[in-house]
Amino acid sequence: MSPILHMLEQRIESLSPQERRLAHYILQQPSTVIRMGITQLATQCGISPATVTRFCKTFHFEGFPDFKMKLASELAQQSIPSSYQDIIAGNPLAEIVKAIEKNHITSINDTTRLLDLPKLEQAIGYLTRARRIDLYGIATSSIVAQDFYQKLIRIGKNSTSFSDSHMQITSASTLSSEDVALAISYSGETKETIDALSCAKDNGATVLSLTQYSNNKLASMADIALFSSSLEQGVRRGDMASRIAQLHIIDILFTGMISAQFNDSVAKLELSYKNVQRYRKDSGGF
Repeated sequence: MSPILHMLEQRIESLSPQERRLAHYILQQPSTVIRMGITQLATQCGISPATVTRFCKTFHFEGFPDFKMKLASELAQQSIPSSYQDIIAGNPLAEIVKAIEKNHITSINDTTRLLDLPKLEQAIGYLTRARRIDLYGIATSSIVAQDFYQKLIRIGKNSTSFSDSHMQITSASTLSSEDVALAISYSGETKETIDALSCAKDNGATVLSLTQYSNNKLASMADIALFSSSLEQGVRRGDMASRIAQLHIIDILFTGMISAQFNDSVAKLELSYKNVQRYRKDSGGF
């Protein structure tokens, strides 16, 4: 199932009766929907065109044409197997290696198909120009935030990663319109992360989110919402494939920032590398 269809299936019970009828129709006949006009689809579902537009925007699309284009792109990829492999008791190690490899590759591929390049480019611009960057994440998401923090420090960006909820709020309280806050949460519903991003927004900072592909609270608050694949389900796969997908986006953001200020960024990367090697050598290694 495509990421868009999977998202609709997951969220269908939270929709209004009219939107639920529309979601059911899309899930049952996605290939038909991408060939329909908005009025035709609305008539078929017994709803208004305005409801279709509102439905699309609820799920972070610009409108029905944008929804159709992205759904069509995903459906074109359906010939490529993309099911995630669950953890199986007593599985031979060779099969475990293959399953984890497949999960990670599938997660990256699914996430890449979800990328909105104009929004991604805008996010890179905000991060590049930011006076200061706050990174918020709890539990597994804090590992992703810490990874981005370590990258940003290497190019001289004033940045800090916070996993403690009190420190997130404390730091967010001192942000301004010159700053950026990036909140990372797979579910998009982590209360501590939502509170921190809300505080940052109240203080005028540009706020970005990185969540699973869904109409979640964190994404709805963000000036720019970035999404990773939401297809994995099962025993413990979310902490594996979703982390890889989030790191994939972090690497794209970081590389985009370096590309935007190439000479300055590369010089700082080289200087940090040389100094690490120098002091590592002087101290006899770590």
